[in-house]
Amino acid sequence: MKEKSIQDYYPDDFAICYGCGRLNEHGHHLKSYWDGDEIVCHVRPEPYHTGAQNFVYGGLVASSMDCHGTGAAAAAKHRHDGKQLGVEPLARFVTASLQVDFLAPVPIEGVMEIRARIEEIKGRKVTLSMTLTVNDVLCARGRMVAVQIPDDYLAKYNPPGKS
Repeated sequence: MKEKSIQDYYPDDFAICYGCGRLNEHGHHLKSYWDGDEIVCHVRPEPYHTGAQNFVYGGLVASSMDCHGTGAAAAAKHRHDGKQLGVEPLARFVTASLQVDFLAPVPIEGVMEIRARIEEIKGRKVTLSMTLTVNDVLCARGRMVAVQIPDDYLAKYNPPGKS
């Protein structure tokens, strides 16, 4: 049996994200996994993700790092708090800040490997750094500040009985 990804633990109401939601039929279905002290994902661009001839559109690079980063933040906070995936609900995070430095063109033919390393966990805030490589070539670096969504926050925007 294949290991479940971090995103597979998202509750259904959070599994609709375009980048990583398993329930979004049009999305990328990004999957992130622990790899030692890092969290890694692999994204294979489609031919229509072209920005310039033979290279990936920069928005796909940034959005992939965005979704991977918030998933990594959720998993890291879960582990930091002594919780196990699948036992207790996984807190959800949103991006407060994302900086992406594009270092080299990302070839459309290849798999983007994004690795996240946690820099700091402080309360509801997780700071992490990321690298994106294709065929062992560093193409982008990123830094993210992700913030945990309070449990009651979304209830204000989706009260019972609202359709």
